[in-house]
Amino acid sequence: MAGGQTQGPRAPIFFLPIPLLFPLLALSVTVSPSPASFTPPDSYLLDCGAPKSVKLADGRTFRSEPQSSSFLSTDEDIRLSSSSPTTSLSPLYETARVFSSTSTYSFFISKLGLHWVRLHFFPFPSTSYNLSSAVFSVNTEDYVLLRDFSAPSPVSPVLKEYLINVDNERFYLTFEPKDASFAFLNAVEVVSAPDTLIPTAADSISERNQFSGLNNYALQVMSRVNVGGPVIPSENDTLARNWLPDSFLKPPEPVVEVAVAPGSVKYPEDGSVTPLIAPRSVYATADSMTNANVSGQMFNITWEIPAGGAGHSYLVRLHFCDIVSKSLNTLYFNVFINRMLAIPNLDLSSLTGGKLAMAYYKDFIVDGDTLVSGNISLQISPPVLNDPGQPNAILNGIEVMKLSNNAGSLDGPYSVDGSYHGDEASGLGKKKVAVAAVFGLVMCVAALAVLVVMFMRWRRQPDDWKKRHNFSSWLLLRHVGHCGRPGFMTKWSWSYWKESWPSTKKGQTGFGSQKSKSGYSTYLASSGLGVGRFFTFAELQQATSNFDEKNVIGVGGFGKVYLGVLDDGVKLAVKRGNPSSDQGVNEFHTEIEMLSKLRHRHLVSLIGCCDENKEMILVYEFMSNGPLRDHLYPFSPTLAPLSWKQRLEICIGAARGLHYLHTGAAQQGIIHRDVKTTNILLDENFVAKMADFGLSKAGPSSLDQTHVSTAVKGSFGYLDPEYFRRQQLTDKSDVYSFGVVMFEVLCARPAIIPALPRDQVNLAEWAMQCHRKGQMEKIIDPHLQVSGIAPASLKKFAEAAEKCLADAGVDRPTMGDVLWNLEYSLQLQEAWMGQAKEDEDNIQVRQLDSERVAEKDFEDIGTTADSSIVAPALFRGR
Repeated sequence: MAGGQTQGPRAPIFFLPIPLLFPLLALSVTVSPSPASFTPPDSYLLDCGAPKSVKLADGRTFRSEPQSSSFLSTDEDIRLSSSSPTTSLSPLYETARVFSSTSTYSFFISKLGLHWVRLHFFPFPSTSYNLSSAVFSVNTEDYVLLRDFSAPSPVSPVLKEYLINVDNERFYLTFEPKDASFAFLNAVEVVSAPDTLIPTAADSISERNQFSGLNNYALQVMSRVNVGGPVIPSENDTLARNWLPDSFLKPPEPVVEVAVAPGSVKYPEDGSVTPLIAPRSVYATADSMTNANVSGQMFNITWEIPAGGAGHSYLVRLHFCDIVSKSLNTLYFNVFINRMLAIPNLDLSSLTGGKLAMAYYKDFIVDGDTLVSGNISLQISPPVLNDPGQPNAILNGIEVMKLSNNAGSLDGPYSVDGSYHGDEASGLGKKKVAVAAVFGLVMCVAALAVLVVMFMRWRRQPDDWKKRHNFSSWLLLRHVGHCGRPGFMTKWSWSYWKESWPSTKKGQTGFGSQKSKSGYSTYLASSGLGVGRFFTFAELQQATSNFDEKNVIGVGGFGKVYLGVLDDGVKLAVKRGNPSSDQGVNEFHTEIEMLSKLRHRHLVSLIGCCDENKEMILVYEFMSNGPLRDHLYPFSPTLAPLSWKQRLEICIGAARGLHYLHTGAAQQGIIHRDVKTTNILLDENFVAKMADFGLSKAGPSSLDQTHVSTAVKGSFGYLDPEYFRRQQLTDKSDVYSFGVVMFEVLCARPAIIPALPRDQVNLAEWAMQCHRKGQMEKIIDPHLQVSGIAPASLKKFAEAAEKCLADAGVDRPTMGDVLWNLEYSLQLQEAWMGQAKEDEDNIQVRQLDSERVAEKDFEDIGTTADSSIVAPALFRGR
């Protein structure tokens, strides 16, 4: 087992009393007992070099060297015994077998299928050999288990543990010393494992579909962690596995270790989880958030688990058991792997049939290309709440297994026959290479076709024009002139761009020659993309008062947003990426590439960028009224609630921006992928503009394609359920998110509030339920009831929002249809307001006419009669 980072501070272990866990004893007697033991058909346990057999504490007996000699084919018989045995270690590590030439163990397999292969190494002190200097490889017929392996100095034993699907009656294990070196082995295990232990398929974190065919791979156990608990030795595990305590927690966030009696843990009746998956002791302990009952506790618990680096995929198995809740449906949290969402809003109560303390696990496949500094990063955190709540998150166990690559190796790019597979060694390498080759070929053909078309158009120009412009110069002009959308800039000449860029001053080398974090500067400077102005870092420092915290106007995943003011008084929104993090580079690129092609009244304009040194900064037009969410909840004393007409106009503006993205921004359209109220900004006139294009994706490239296959990204509460299930992104995913926004505008509450009753947690579900029951008045923002809302307008708006939230994308309207319904709803509201105004004006006119008639009668009577007849005349006039 590889060591991990220094463990973060922990609070004392907290034992939960059984009565608090929802009468567990009463429930446990109703659950059918799960199989607690497994008798392996094949069990070869060899203590190499031992003069007699050894019985371990777990009851297993390892054969002596004389008893196991028939399994070994070798030219020599070299046995070693430790010169200073350590009593604290297993007796397996007191002897060893040495091989100075290729030697092979052969085992007869009575039942084909999954088998454990465990190799024990401990370079103990010896007068004959320095075992720490041994360099050797270990292979099976099909797989490389170790290549040029060398055991470290004798600090602790090294266990290399594998799971191999054996499909031959003979299983061979070959040791090959490197030139002028030798191999050694302390003990070996070849034992049958339950075939149900490893599934045939698992969810892929980075790919669009399930990763299938797991039974065709060999696996190496990299880590097996009893989170929140002590060591679980082999004698306490049904399959003789060792579970180590947690040493991979990433500081500084402290956690609380919680535990219950193992007997209170239950297994599902359907047999989906049994003690063969993990013993009760694993599920009886967990790491939980510190001070979970304190409102607003929002940090993540993070583990950084060493892996074998790129070139391999990994099976990550996470074990969960709700041993902290006092009642059902009160624990919701998110699970991230390598900073990608793996499980959103995990509710163990619903997954375990409505029972607490029920064992559950989930498998994932992680591509080695997504590793974080060579580690697998795991995070659990409660959903981001907009209202105070009591967040919590737990994890009970972690298993990480490496998958063999296309070379059939678990240790490098070389196969058993010594052939080198290079970049194709990754389990997905060939597929990626093939896709890249096809993509490159298509791009070359497309570029050639464009050149032919451009040449033909140039040839059709008048001869005198062609004399003034040769083809190459005309082509450059066309490239620079059309790299952005019409209307983005009024000047497109190369000289204009050259003059717009910052000049070289005070020894600076100019933009594009600075060492940049994203590596994008040179490309930007030479591509001709309409990215606007290239700011120097010094300019932005001055504009933001050296990025003063007082100028922060927003915080997002990319970084902080500052208010900047140029020398001429122009205000800017300056989004600065976190300089100390590698996160956000892809978002930085995507934002520039997208916004450089876009120009629309209802899209936030990118004014420029800065990519000097380690800085990634985007500069936008300043939106003085901020995000839409701030005008919905919570209310600031300085912000008046929006009227219904204002809200309709804001929704219409955002819908127009999205409609432009889907239909007019590019040939294949653009999918925003993160539509929410914090990404709809309002200018000084409350004109709505879509913002934050860091997650945006180009739509399907042809009519034959209906979707874009990509990893799931977005925000909880707004995420399209069909996109989440199938990892197939379409423009209807934006439509779903916009439907949530519409109900958020109507109800003035967050999309997700876990603290509410179960049926009210998710705004989309709750709003649709109320709408279908004709109870919309229950959820409407009270401020709207005061200011006035037309019933017909409300009805049309709610119907449009509900259609957006259809479960299947094909049943949802397009953004064009949504826009039409919103505009119609606004017309109904204005007509209702106009009628109300007209009725009010008519009443005022009638009152005024009556007063004028009365005054005239008074004047006429006053000139011809005395006061005694004035009163009757007034009454007649009225």
